[in-house]
Amino acid sequence: MARKSWIQREKKKKKLEQKYHLIRRYLKKEISKVKLLNDEQWKKIHGKLQSPPRNSSPTRLRRRCFVTGRARSNYRDFGLSRHTLREMVNRCLLPGVTRSSW
Repeated sequence: MARKSWIQREKKKKKLEQKYHLIRRYLKKEISKVKLLNDEQWKKIHGKLQSPPRNSSPTRLRRRCFVTGRARSNYRDFGLSRHTLREMVNRCLLPGVTRSSW
């Protein structure tokens, strides 16, 4: 089980990311329209893009298991960590998943 403080921190980052998502997307579109890299307009837009908090960036988010909160070895299709996935497959709680054994 992950620490509760880590899980709360991730929730806070998710909220920030959603808050600044549209602003980021708009500024990135504006930057793509500007042709010259040394242009003053580009520098102005780039400065605005740097102004939101760091934790509002989507790359700072981690996928976590929604049952245990484990951050590592998550399966995107299920949203579960490998430990939880194995337990659920053994109990036949996930339809369509077959266990492999050899």
